[in-house]
Amino acid sequence: MNIVAIDGPAGSGKSSVAREAASQLGFGFLDTGAAYRALTWWALERNVELTDEDAVAGLLGSFPYSISLDPARERVAVGESDVTSSIRDPRISLAVSAVARNVRVREWMKSSARELAAHSGFAGVVAEGRDMTTIVFPDAATRILLTAREEVRIARRAGENAGRDLAETTASVRERDAKDSNVVDFFSAASGVTVVDSSDINFSETVSAIINIVRAGSGA
Repeated sequence: MNIVAIDGPAGSGKSSVAREAASQLGFGFLDTGAAYRALTWWALERNVELTDEDAVAGLLGSFPYSISLDPARERVAVGESDVTSSIRDPRISLAVSAVARNVRVREWMKSSARELAAHSGFAGVVAEGRDMTTIVFPDAATRILLTAREEVRIARRAGENAGRDLAETTASVRERDAKDSNVVDFFSAASGVTVVDSSDINFSETVSAIINIVRAGSGA
């Protein structure tokens, strides 16, 4: 199994870049952050206090989570509920960090991600999210830290979130960076991890940079 592990801070473009790279490579695409978001959605639907780590972790035993790894078919479900759009709501974005910091949830995500990749049916999988290059897939064939300057990431998030003013977006990105820094270092690459800074290159160029790194590593 050819695993491409991609880490990066909020607004670095890792989800859209990883999806397109997976599509061009003929690989599966695994958005591991969707698992945290889906669990957040499920907990909120059940009025579970997200800061109660035991209560949130207690949901995992019966959490009916599924996700499509086909880069052309984005679908996230919890049981019979299609939550693909719901998990991108602002209420989830603002709350998900509490769930993602839960140690037992993170351990579950690691096992889930590995299982999904192993049984993807694709020749390879591009996995993006938290701890991909260091904890979840430390032995991945390709490990990449995709980053960008803060002002670039803020501008990108502002473009994604129509209706939210720049000050609100700036505060949101900085708050997310602060919360994430308590869990993982998104700004310093671990040994053996290749840094791709997308600050001064466009989307297509960033995708091409990822693909070139993957192909160089595989000898293709």
